[in-house]
Amino acid sequence: MRLLGDRPTEIWEEPVEGPIGDIEAAHRIRDICRAAADTAEKLASSARKPGARKQRGDLDRYQRAARAAMEIAMKINDDLLRDSAVRQILVLCLRANDLRTAQTLFGAIGAVSIREDVMQEYPVLRQ
Repeated sequence: MRLLGDRPTEIWEEPVEGPIGDIEAAHRIRDICRAAADTAEKLASSARKPGARKQRGDLDRYQRAARAAMEIAMKINDDLLRDSAVRQILVLCLRANDLRTAQTLFGAIGAVSIREDVMQEYPVLRQ
């Protein structure tokens, strides 16, 4: 584990050595989303509590993870694999109560089957 300043680097901060294939990129996105899931849920939880303020560190951590995952997803050539990876990022955004970003990502999903599954599981995206 490397250190970035006084803290360990996050998975999304680790450099990628050379070009990676679509499957490895999808695995990396999955790992990023899993690593940031607790932070996303803490953000959503604090948003539901009256008078609670978002923790700046949690918000920054979530945003860095989501941004890194989106950058990787844009480089995936296989349409279905990319749509599946985008769905994982979308779920991360919903966990953080970041509906605007989730809706944008939903619009980027081209596979009808994935769009239908997402709509069924997350009706909040119907708009």
